[in-house]
Amino acid sequence: MDIGEKIKRLRTEKQLTQEELANRCELSKGFISQLENDLTSPSIATLVDILEILGTNLRDFFAEEVTEKITFKKDDMFETEDFELGYTFKWLVPNSQKNDMEPVLVKVEAGGRYKEDKPHEGEEFGYVLKGTICLYIGDKKLKVRKGESFYYKPKKNHYITNEGKTPAELIWISCPPSF
Repeated sequence: MDIGEKIKRLRTEKQLTQEELANRCELSKGFISQLENDLTSPSIATLVDILEILGTNLRDFFAEEVTEKITFKKDDMFETEDFELGYTFKWLVPNSQKNDMEPVLVKVEAGGRYKEDKPHEGEEFGYVLKGTICLYIGDKKLKVRKGESFYYKPKKNHYITNEGKTPAELIWISCPPSF
């Protein structure tokens, strides 16, 4: 691990000059410069002091950085179908149930429906890409057409249907994940 480079990155993120960091740690600007250029190594006590000023600790500083996947290809996505109810369900982000939100692509055949969900914490958002769906929330029925969206807090039983004659397709996002 390149300690000096990582300290420099943390320092610049905090918008501190070498001199400001040195003053807060009661060190010299020259020491900070040498440290950032890997020309010297700090004692553990000095490193703890520097990291505290930079808003971190030894454990987090030395933790291996996990490369977060940002983009996903078709092969990364998982799809399931329910022929009986007439829908196809595709998780657009693999393992998204571990995240704060869960985006999915739902296709509902003419006369089909997606299974009913019970009330839960969070929020749900959808955007209709094709066709028209009916959104049922409790005893309320709302029609949502292509190019329209919906947003609600799922405090009642809820589900969608396609009462039209052509397939419907929508992006549906649940926060936190519930699909």
